[in-house]
Amino acid sequence: MALGKDYASQECSIARALEIVGERWTLLVVRDAFYGVRRYNDFLVHLGIPRAVLAARLQTLTTEGVLEKRRYQQSPPRDEYVLTERGLALWPTLRALGLWGRDHFSEAQLRVFRHATCGTERELGRYDECPDCGTVVPVSDVEMLPGPGADPNPADPISRVMLKPKRLLEPIELESV
Repeated sequence: MALGKDYASQECSIARALEIVGERWTLLVVRDAFYGVRRYNDFLVHLGIPRAVLAARLQTLTTEGVLEKRRYQQSPPRDEYVLTERGLALWPTLRALGLWGRDHFSEAQLRVFRHATCGTERELGRYDECPDCGTVVPVSDVEMLPGPGADPNPADPISRVMLKPKRLLEPIELESV
């Protein structure tokens, strides 16, 4: 039996969520938005995604209220994509999926996430709890650093920016690189 195009017959909140974020590439676009990628060309370069696929994913994510399109340049008109509250609510899911993938399918830790506000040197716990101050860390207070398995000489400029510690959600500006 062929897999259908949607989950209309499923009475399940997971199925409804997959209607929005279950397409190939979609969670990677959202992940990059957490990393601070906001501009179409930056998503394109970092993900290596086909243009038509990226355009479709960004359209779906904005239509569904996961991303918001904001004009950053008038002439020529250019927009950036910023996570909304609905999009920010995906952080625990992405974090859990990343930990699961690292635990079961990867030998190398590519990224480390720490509590920026208290200055801990230790990684956040599985539920984003700070090992030093004990609080559950909001995504805006999460600092991302390259892990021991990160490529020290990545080919794309977005990955090169992410070799330095940065807070999640802070926009990546390639002009300053």
